[in-house]
Amino acid sequence: MLGGARFAHPLQGPLPIGRGDIGPLNVLFSDAFTERYRRDGLVGVRVPPLNPMIWRYAIDAAGDGAMCWRDPHGALGAFNIAHRSGIEGWMGPLAVRDDLQGEGHGKTVVGAGIDRLQRLGCRVIGLETMPRTMDNIGFYATLGFVPGHLTTTLTVEASEDEAPATLSSLGAASRDDAMRECAALADALIPGYDFSREIVLTASLGLGDTVLLYERDDLAGFALCHWAPLVEGRSREELRVLKMVLRDEERLAAMIPALAALARRAATARAAVRVQGAYGGTFRRFIAAGARVRWTDLRMSLAGYAEPAARDGGIVLSNWEI
Repeated sequence: MLGGARFAHPLQGPLPIGRGDIGPLNVLFSDAFTERYRRDGLVGVRVPPLNPMIWRYAIDAAGDGAMCWRDPHGALGAFNIAHRSGIEGWMGPLAVRDDLQGEGHGKTVVGAGIDRLQRLGCRVIGLETMPRTMDNIGFYATLGFVPGHLTTTLTVEASEDEAPATLSSLGAASRDDAMRECAALADALIPGYDFSREIVLTASLGLGDTVLLYERDDLAGFALCHWAPLVEGRSREELRVLKMVLRDEERLAAMIPALAALARRAATARAAVRVQGAYGGTFRRFIAAGARVRWTDLRMSLAGYAEPAARDGGIVLSNWEI
């Protein structure tokens, strides 16, 4: 039990999040983020519930990092989903129920995520928040987080270009080889990074596919993509790139049209890529290819756990949102 006299409303946790918690989790998520927008002056904005399959992906990918806290009645009071991809760790989404705000639960929830990622040996620990939300930025700063680059969401329209090579198009033996090549490429550019778990889960849950960019017989890049609707009850709208790894910027000339072609193949209108501000050249190349700016988020890292730069001019884009 957390709190005692410290909290007006004590919470028990951290406890594991199960698939049966997805409904209550969705309600808490929608209510908490809608209230966050309201406090920022966006009164008419209602954050919709997420696709339950997206929650299942996040919970399964995080494993024991999918944590919740319950009130004395057993109702969900807070949650934090702490993800690890090799040495990279990040948290999100996370929220505390609105009637429990201001009691210190947020520090407990974030602290539990930090502790878990540190125990797992993560050398990168971060999260993203809205850049206009001073309260959030100030709160995370008190816990040791430092603002970094903006992440800019860019979209390119779907195209009729030739469909790219994908993991799903390979036979079983070739898929295993490709998985090893993806892991080796990510590790070569940022030692310790590994997106294998996310790639496997995406395929097993039928949420999307992984684009493979080959030059002769060598893997020059890959992009893990989801086409499953992000919002509950909606049709497919866009292909979302969760991870993109390229040997260098020159490979964007092939990757950008490959993503646009996969977006068309997946019956979506566009491909969305979240480009971290450290990759200015990547941003410029997307803009030159006709990409539109859609959204920005602020990347924050725990002091001493900042993201390293990719080696040898490579690109490693890792989405810190589900």
